[in-house]
Amino acid sequence: MAIHDVECCDTCQVHEDLVKAVNEKMPEEDELYDLAELFKVFGDSTRIRILYVLFESELCVCDIAQTLNMTQSAISHQLKILKQSKLVKNRREGKQVFYALADEHVRTIIYQGREHIEE
Repeated sequence: MAIHDVECCDTCQVHEDLVKAVNEKMPEEDELYDLAELFKVFGDSTRIRILYVLFESELCVCDIAQTLNMTQSAISHQLKILKQSKLVKNRREGKQVFYALADEHVRTIIYQGREHIEE
């Protein structure tokens, strides 16, 4: 998209009151950075697929790998990223490690994103 394809004002007139009101509500830079980093995690279709699998049930790495027809190593790598971002949690049961969604926010984020693309 060329810059000329975007509608712009014909004249430069800053609405100081609106700018001030928006700036007062703007989160701190570090919070915006953290939010951008969180959304980057959703930028990988394998991680999205793993989250969808975990919508249905808590599963061990072996089960997730089998469900998605991937190696356990590949799944473990993606689960590490999801866990670091606090999107999944895990628990050990003997020699197996089971993963689940960290909380209902994860489901909400995915559902809202899906609703948005289906509009």
